[in-house]
Amino acid sequence: MADEMTPEQRSRCMAAIKGKDTKPEMIVRKYLFSRGLRYRVNNCKLPGSPDIVLKKYKTVVFIDGCFWHGHEGCKYYRLPKTNVDFWRHKIAMNMARDYANNVDLRIAGWRVIRVWECAVKTKALREESLELLYQKIVGPTRKPISYAPAPDNTLIAAEPTESYGHKTDIRYGGNK
Repeated sequence: MADEMTPEQRSRCMAAIKGKDTKPEMIVRKYLFSRGLRYRVNNCKLPGSPDIVLKKYKTVVFIDGCFWHGHEGCKYYRLPKTNVDFWRHKIAMNMARDYANNVDLRIAGWRVIRVWECAVKTKALREESLELLYQKIVGPTRKPISYAPAPDNTLIAAEPTESYGHKTDIRYGGNK
């Protein structure tokens, strides 16, 4: 199926997509602030310019869009039917950059937490996922965590395995 927009319309549409202060970011930031946590946003001095930096806890939080960061199995991640090679390459490069930023931050001693957009997008999952996020920030755990709804729509913290990668590291309840 051909694109129904002219190149100018498509360019205008894509230019309107925000990279900072997105709705999922604002939801997470407001929740953390209401729980008494103070933070900095989009610190460009750290690798990946984390969405939230909690210096007191030596923790950074990224709120990743499911489409832009390739959240496999998510209803919000679906490759467009046009220009598939371009989008596949772009998303793969985003995932590689995420991996490199995670490694750099961990080497520098930061705890990395990634929250998927779908975990805070719907009210059904939001409260549980935000409470889990808060507990992981203030808790003693020092492992990078990624929050993602399991296939049955329950939210669980996914612990990374030895090889930290975007697709291969996440285990849902002990099995993939």
